[in-house]
Amino acid sequence: MLELTSVTKRFGGLTAVNGISVGFERGTINAIIGPNGAGKTTFFNLISGAMPLSEGRIVIDGRDVTGLRADQMARIGVGRTFQSTTLFDNASVLDNLIVGHRLRTRSNLLDVVFGTRRLRDEEAACRRKAREALDFVGLAHIEARLAGDISQEERKRVAFALALATDPTLLLLDEPAGGVNPEETVGLADLIRKMKRSGLTICLIEHKMDMIMNLADKILVLNYGEKIAEGTPAEVRANPVVIEAYLGSDHAHS
Repeated sequence: MLELTSVTKRFGGLTAVNGISVGFERGTINAIIGPNGAGKTTFFNLISGAMPLSEGRIVIDGRDVTGLRADQMARIGVGRTFQSTTLFDNASVLDNLIVGHRLRTRSNLLDVVFGTRRLRDEEAACRRKAREALDFVGLAHIEARLAGDISQEERKRVAFALALATDPTLLLLDEPAGGVNPEETVGLADLIRKMKRSGLTICLIEHKMDMIMNLADKILVLNYGEKIAEGTPAEVRANPVVIEAYLGSDHAHS
């Protein structure tokens, strides 16, 4: 579904992502791991259109999407969550999610001024989609609560729901289990599996290795902006190059 060829990002003299080529199959969970500063979030920024490539090519479902902006990538089905879950804290959870489906609507200022049928229909569609996404992540019971009053784990789920409200086919999750306890991590992993069963293709960045090894179909390992390994969890776990990147050469030799 997603194919990247020689993807590179330079910031002046610094190469943050260097010539990465990799493919991800439809309906799979794919983990991108690596030490801090390995280029993982920059890699996601390139896929999602948040940053332009310096070199390389990105193809989704056979379509060359290199150079598309983030809003254009969202419209073709690339959803995204971020390390820090930022919501409109003074708005309800449901109102936060209604925003996510706006990119699928066409009403404009004139529709608002004249209160057109199209505006009313699209408002209803956004509200319906928001409730579907909230129910999917198990939070239908908190739709009326202010986003500023919910727990960190609930904020993570709301972020998932916000991405789902955009009707994605490819979902990029940046540290989805960051800042939650082990029990909540298990629950979020189950939710990611549910997303896979619904037909989504998922790429995630995560530092919790137990979670990754039990969740991912494929793992891509980055270090200093370069791909050092890819494969199944078992293959990556036994790879001495990966062990050295995480634990040092002495441990890898041992």
